[in-house]
Amino acid sequence: MFGRLVTIKLKVNSAGELARINQETIVPLLHEQKGFRDESLYIAPWGSEAIAKSSWDTKEDAEAYDRMCYPKILMALATVIDGKPIVETFEFVGSGFQEAIAKAA
Repeated sequence: MFGRLVTIKLKVNSAGELARINQETIVPLLHEQKGFRDESLYIAPWGSEAIAKSSWDTKEDAEAYDRMCYPKILMALATVIDGKPIVETFEFVGSGFQEAIAKAA
């Protein structure tokens, strides 16, 4: 698996709107993408920063999303982000959550 981590600076008082855009626009778009596995959104308690983490089957799937869909995501976020998000990519090596699921099975 492959992961993308996006750090976002938010405009003042826009955390709630970010959560709404994520649920109504971003998540449905992600589910349409080849190789998409999961997305999580974390908003800092002070509301001025957020982190979005997505998981993909392969690096190629994540790169295709970045080229073809991510620009649409940025347009949807234009009203709530302050500056350009920082995107980092990672190789997946393990998860305590996945291990717990395997043990329960």
